[in-house]
Amino acid sequence: MKWIVVITLMLASVVSRGQTIIGTWQLTSEASCLQTDSPLSDTEKELLPMMGGASQSNVARIIRFDAKGRGEESIFIAGRKKGADRMPFRYRVDNTQLQLLDTKSGMMTRGLVIDSLTQSVLIFHPSQRECEKKTFSRIR
Repeated sequence: MKWIVVITLMLASVVSRGQTIIGTWQLTSEASCLQTDSPLSDTEKELLPMMGGASQSNVARIIRFDAKGRGEESIFIAGRKKGADRMPFRYRVDNTQLQLLDTKSGMMTRGLVIDSLTQSVLIFHPSQRECEKKTFSRIR
């Protein structure tokens, strides 16, 4: 009986770690501390429907993580094949901590906290600023 319980717990721990950060992710929403802390004023509520078309962009922000602990952050503009502002990095994931490392020195350049990681959505925020959230959708 003890062995059945132990095996069940081991299988449950393996299944819970099934979601992986490896893949290509596109930024779908970004909220700064000012946007998350302050409610919309009446004027902003009136102007929001009129500004809906202006907020559409032909720019995609992509972040890619590979299985070898390397990644790349880049911006893609509609009509161009290559991304602009490519920033290669190495990364390390430890539970809910995502550390972006310099490619040459291996020193941590940014510390991030993973809020949610599912098959299709990745949400994280910087270690020092819980109010800044970035939401990514898996594209590959």
